[in-house]
This record gives sequence, structure tokens and C-alpha cells, in this order.
Amino acid sequence: MIADSSATLIVGLRNPGSSYEQTRHNIGAVAVDRFLSDNSLSLKRARQGIRVDVAEANVNGSRAVLAVPRTFMNESGQAVAPLLKYYGIDPDRLLVVHDDIDVPLGKIKVQAGGGHGGNNGVRSLLGSLGSEEFWRLKIGVGRPAGNKDAAAHVLTKFSKNERPDVDVMVNRCVDVVERWLEDPERSRETASELSF
Repeated sequence: MIADSSATLIVGLRNPGSSYEQTRHNIGAVAVDRFLSDNSLSLKRARQGIRVDVAEANVNGSRAVLAVPRTFMNESGQAVAPLLKYYGIDPDRLLVVHDDIDVPLGKIKVQAGGGHGGNNGVRSLLGSLGSEEFWRLKIGVGRPAGNKDAAAHVLTKFSKNERPDVDVMVNRCVDVVERWLEDPERSRETASELSF
């Protein structure tokens, strides 16, 4: 175990496999991948059999760990909980990047604590961590039109017309991650400052 009380963990949720690439449910991992690419960082398989891919960086003298689970969305907690333990990171220094159907397409929202909001990845994290005191960077994917099932909606890909909004959201997420890493101990009251 690498105990580091100043370390921060940022996780982008997804479903693995080519059939899920570029779906709404995977937008959290897409945002983390963009941050990694912009900063010339690359993922590698985690140690100790932990089911995530990770990259480490040094930000202002502190360790930053960025990760994408190798598990399916509804098993995210089984990957993230051991990773937090391995690095000795408290849940309140965890930022989870994920899709949210209750946030409009084109918008992002930062929230400290709370429930799962119907997202099975966050639901899994709540169960495995035994705490809701982690931060969330919610990326708006919008609700489905008509009576379409929400679970089916998040497994669809963004349309050509939606792509410009998606690119804007992902770029905003990169900005939030950069600002988060500079000050991971920010108060709950300032969460709205990071929402767009």
C-alpha cells in the first residue's frame, strides 16, 4: 500500500469494450482520457490485481492518480474501493466523473456527496465505499425523448448534431479536473463555481 494523505484520485466511469465506446454512459472515461492526452499521460494496469487502469502525476508537489475501471459500470465500486485503500486516499479526496441524465446536454455540474441519482456506477461506489462523501463531476447527457427507457438511452451514442455540445462539455471537464487538482480540499460551498 502507498499511503499518501495528500494524494487525490480522479475516476472516469465507463463500460469496457469496443461496443460501448463513445456511448453516453462512457463520457466520464472520455473526459479523463482527454485530460490524460492533453497532459501527455498514459494509463497502465494497476498493481495488486486492482481492476483499473491508472496514471500518476505530480501536481504542486502532491500525487494525483487518474483512473478508469476495467469493470462494468455497475461494478465500479469493486475497482475503486481497493484503489483508494492502496493509495491511502480518503473518499473526500475522490472525484468521480460520470454521465447524468438529469443534467441537460451541454452542461456539467460538480457536487459534493449525495445519492446515486439512478447512475449504477455511483450506486456501486456508494455500496463499496460505505460513504457518500466523495465528489462527482456530472456530465449532462439529457433525458431520453418520449417514453424511451433511460437505461437504453445511456447506452446509445451521441448523434452528429450533439457532438459539438459533447466536445464543449469534455473540454470544460478537463478544465474542472485541472482546477480540482490544484485545490482538492475546496469547500462544498464552492462546488457551484466549477459547474457550467
